[in-house]
Amino acid sequence: MQLDTTAAGDLVRRLRRVEGQVRGIVKMIEDGRECADIVTQLAAASRALDRAGFRLLASSLRQCLAASANGEDEHMSSDEMEKLFLSLA
Repeated sequence: MQLDTTAAGDLVRRLRRVEGQVRGIVKMIEDGRECADIVTQLAAASRALDRAGFRLLASSLRQCLAASANGEDEHMSSDEMEKLFLSLA
């Protein structure tokens, strides 16, 4: 199943923001910033990645449910979806 364009655009924006956060973290390390500041930024980037993953799964789940309601074949089984969801936990 392909991601719809709205969800894909949102996901790309989120990931670009995380990319910027990671670049900032690298600079913090290179500049010798305090450990607590670096860890705080690492935690924020990690949460942002998690949210992006959950956003992707939520969009996919909506598409699967809509396809099922329309009598279309599911592209992903509930077991596969559960496995993906748990991989983010």
